[in-house]
Formats: sequence, structure tokens, C-alpha cells
Amino acid sequence: MIEKYVLAGGQMEPKIQDKKTNLESMVSLSYEAAGEGARLVVFPECALTGIVLDSVEEVRSMAEPIPGPATDEMMKVCKDLGIYVIFGLIEEDNGRYFNSAVLTGPNGQIGKYRKIHLPGMGVDRFVEHGDIPFPIYDTELGRIGILICYDGSFPESAGVLNLKGADLIVLITNWPRGAERCSKYQVNTRAMDNHLFYAAINRVGLERDFFFFGMSKVADVWGKTLAEGGYGANEIIYAEVEPLKSRHKRHVLMEGKNILDFRKDRRPELYSLLTKSI
Repeated sequence: MIEKYVLAGGQMEPKIQDKKTNLESMVSLSYEAAGEGARLVVFPECALTGIVLDSVEEVRSMAEPIPGPATDEMMKVCKDLGIYVIFGLIEEDNGRYFNSAVLTGPNGQIGKYRKIHLPGMGVDRFVEHGDIPFPIYDTELGRIGILICYDGSFPESAGVLNLKGADLIVLITNWPRGAERCSKYQVNTRAMDNHLFYAAINRVGLERDFFFFGMSKVADVWGKTLAEGGYGANEIIYAEVEPLKSRHKRHVLMEGKNILDFRKDRRPELYSLLTKSI
């Protein structure tokens, strides 16, 4: 496993229903980020298609399988550059549609994730709830877990990935105006609560009636901000990730007097209410 690497977040502006242009943008940004030393490049939720789709017909016209044309193209980029890429798209699987993320690397497709928590907005009104329960992907960059946008609002999502051994959680998102608090507070809190690296990559731009503000952020295991995107800025942010720091859950602040163990100090026997339906 690589002890230290650079993560790049492509805070881009997808063009709605223009997969060709969006894919070209992701390819170009991947080359730019790799030129700056990035090993993992992350793009927003629905980066391939845009998100404010207004009908099942629009969703169907934009959806594609995984693997499919976009995944195949990004696999070529990853092989050429020796990098890993995560990006969002609308997935079609035997007549079913999902808001999905795919992880590709130098040796091909590694895995995918389907958004589990669906708000009543845009494409999420017309897709199914994800049915892949919080997978972890073990790579040379460490163990990576993926979430999509609204998933980040439920602390249990990050908590499960933490217990499964994630070193890094990547949240690809489309936060619209009004959700700035997610960037300001949620990212750092999830990182600190779970004692792991957390990267949230948002999009920018106006799409139909929604303005997406950017403010992508990467935080370390103590919740410290490592990188942050500007408000409405079309840019790439960079942060250094050290996977082994996420695995050191025990910290001796003063031998015999002040010890924190973020695994052994848990009291799961008292948390059962969290798994009950309300």
C-alpha cells in the first residue's frame, strides 16, 4: 500500500444531458490532475449527465451500464496515467436505473456504488434505492468507501464504512445553494467522528433552477481541513492522504492517564435503536 498520495477533486460544471462534453472534461481534468502528481481523481455526482432531470424519459436517455462507454473511456485514461478515478453517472441495469458512482484504476474497473438515500430532487425522483450496502474497495491507495450526496447526511453511512475498515470515504455530491452547511460542518465532523480521511467533491454552476456552489473539501482523521474549493469556482483541489493514519484508532495522550481508542471504546450494545425503523 502507498503510504502517502495526492487526491484531486475536480470541482467541475457538468453540462446537462451532454455526456460527450462532460466525459471530455473529465478526461482533460484527469490529465491535468495527474500532471500535478494526483493518484486519485474524484468527480461529482452525476458528472457525466447533470442531475436536474425532469422525467423517466430523460433518465433513460442518459443512462448506461457499468461497465459501459464512459467507464471504458475512463479505464483507458487510468491505464495511460497510472491513476484511479471516481465519477458519478446514471446506471442502467436490466431496465432498472440508479444514481451511481464507479471506481476505475490502472487495471480496469474496481467497483461501483449505488446511492442508498434518495431525496426528492432531480434524477433521484426517478431511480431506485441502491442495493449494494456500503462496499469497501481495497486498492494500493488503501481501503476506499464511496457515498453519494444525501448519504452523507446520515452518520450511520460513514459509521458502517469505518467499521468495515475504510481509510478514506469519498462523497461525490451535488449540493445546491442552501446546503452550504454540509461543506462547512458535515465533512469535518464525519472525518473526526470516524477518525479517517473524508473527501467531499461538489459540482458548480447553474442547472435549470438550481445553483451548485462547490466548496468541495478534504479533511483528515482529526477533522482538520486539508483542502477546500471556492464558492462557485470551476477548479481542482488537491490534498495529501495518508491511509495508515486512519488505521491508528488508539492514541496515547498521556501513558496510563489519557488514552483514546476509537474502536475499543465503542458501546454497540447501547446503539440498537439506530437500526430500528421509525
